[in-house]
Amino acid sequence: MGNLGSIVDTFYLLSWREIVMIIVGLVLIGLAIFKEYEPTLLLPIGFGCVLANLGMSAYQTFTVTEVVNGQATEVVRSGFLKVLYDAGITTELFPLLIFVGVGAMIDFRPLLAMPKMVILGAAGQFGIYGTLLLASFLAKSFPGLHWGLAEAASIGTIGAIDGPTAIYVTSKIAPNLLGPIAVAAYSYMSLIPIIQPPIMKALSSKEDRKIRMEYAPREVSDRSIVVFPMLVTIIISIISPAAAPLIAALMLGNLLKESGVVDRLDKAAQNEIINVSTLFLGLAVGGTMIGSQFLTVGVLFILVLGLLAFVLDTVFGMLFGQFMKVITGRKINPLIGACGISAFPMAGRIAAKIALEEDPDNFILMHAMGANTAGQLGSVIAGGVLLALVQGFL
Repeated sequence: MGNLGSIVDTFYLLSWREIVMIIVGLVLIGLAIFKEYEPTLLLPIGFGCVLANLGMSAYQTFTVTEVVNGQATEVVRSGFLKVLYDAGITTELFPLLIFVGVGAMIDFRPLLAMPKMVILGAAGQFGIYGTLLLASFLAKSFPGLHWGLAEAASIGTIGAIDGPTAIYVTSKIAPNLLGPIAVAAYSYMSLIPIIQPPIMKALSSKEDRKIRMEYAPREVSDRSIVVFPMLVTIIISIISPAAAPLIAALMLGNLLKESGVVDRLDKAAQNEIINVSTLFLGLAVGGTMIGSQFLTVGVLFILVLGLLAFVLDTVFGMLFGQFMKVITGRKINPLIGACGISAFPMAGRIAAKIALEEDPDNFILMHAMGANTAGQLGSVIAGGVLLALVQGFL
């Protein structure tokens, strides 16, 4: 029996929860590889999930004995996923570095040329607050959920359809929900081509979708495009200090691009920095997805609420698009209302594609991108407002 016991001790014994989560991780990897659903994030998240349930989670620590000055001392060490988690999630570094890269990829000229698109960027955030209220209601109706305002606000951030914002906010106020919220945010972002078109078509007629929008915007000077990121950083940091790190990282990346004098830094932000940060972020987030925390009724509610948040964003964006169509005398195609979410540039491309399906000569891409960049700014500001709201009540 002694030999048998020693042999058993050499194996890592899996519980049914860990086996299920390993399968979940493999499914995420499969979706990334074979369906190409946000592969840059879902693949490392899936792999991190597999590792987490093989004893290498983001919470893993172990004790080693070191000899110091002739004396044996026990020292606590961290597993490599915990090192990544502590270095990039706890410190909020990885989401901010990703925002630097995102900022370097965004062109704010369409928004500056059509400032009225800011309205659609604001409308596209309704799902965040609607879901926060619903999550709070469910927490009171189902005490087993153990959700407070912080958890409800974190769930609401899924509605931003912006993974870094959701991860940044959640890591600060509800890190226990980081895994399911990150998976939901990035999964729904990848499903935009499936989720949004039916809603867009249901809330618009063929005649609406055929509306042509003139693209004769005011000229945006090079000086304006350079001043814009600095001005936004200062104003938002004063109005919403909680959003300052996010907006600063986004605008730093944009300034690297638009300044035209730091080409190497601009390329590094768009490539090496964002790629490495995304890889480590995915592994660290996946490392939190252990079976005992993930396989709960609460996680199922989170996934459902996240989908609802996405739907509400699209619905209210379309309704505001319809409103702008009416008050402008049918000069606004309501499809661009659905672009007020943060998923840049996918949402803008989907709206333009649907318009082209109805009329092959109807080009609304620039208008859609204007609304889409407004949605990117709106999601960052909304995340800051949520942080301020929660921190003010705690």
